[in-house]
Amino acid sequence: MEGASGDASGAYIALARWKNDFSRAFQYYLDRSTPHRVGRWLGTLAVALIYLLRVYLLQGFYIITYGLGIYLLNLLIGFLSPIVDPEVEGLDGASLPTRGSDEFKPFIRRLPEFKFWYSITKAICIAFVMSFFSFFDVPVFWPILLFYWIVLFFLTMKRQIMHMIKYKYIPFNTGKQKYTGKKASAISSLARD
Repeated sequence: MEGASGDASGAYIALARWKNDFSRAFQYYLDRSTPHRVGRWLGTLAVALIYLLRVYLLQGFYIITYGLGIYLLNLLIGFLSPIVDPEVEGLDGASLPTRGSDEFKPFIRRLPEFKFWYSITKAICIAFVMSFFSFFDVPVFWPILLFYWIVLFFLTMKRQIMHMIKYKYIPFNTGKQKYTGKKASAISSLARD
C-alpha cells in the first residue's frame, strides 16, 4: 500500500517539476521577445490570419469570433486610455494637463503595449483551440453579428476620441519632440557659445 502512495506522490512531484520548468522556459522566451515589437505583432497577425482562414473555410464558429472581437475591442480601449482617467479620478493633482501652463505629464497607458499584445495573442490562440470543438459552433446569422460589432466599434471609438479631445492627450508616442521658436533659437545660440 505504501508503494502506491509513493508512486502517486512521485508522479505529483514530477508533474510539478515539469510545470515549473515549462513555466520558467515560457517566461524566458516571453522576456526575450519583449524588445522585438515588430516581430511579435507580425507573429500575432499571422496567428490571427490563420484563425480567420479556419473560420472562413469551416463557415462556422461566428459566436467565438464575435466574442473575440468584443474582447479585442475592450483591450483596445484599455490600450488607448490613460492610467489615471480625469473623469473618474477627479482633479487630485495626478491628472492629465489640460492647459498649456500645466506641468507636462507623460501619457501612461492603462494597458501597456506588451500586455496588450500578450492578451490579444492569448485570446486568438484560445479562440483557435475552441474552433476544434463542434459544440462551440452555434448556428447564427453572421451578418447581424458583424453589423452589430461594427456599430459597437464606431460608437466606442467615437466616445474614446471625444475623451482624448476633451482632456487633450494623444495615446501614441511620435518620438522625441522637437523644439521650435524661441526655445530652439536659445538652445542653438547656447550650442554655438
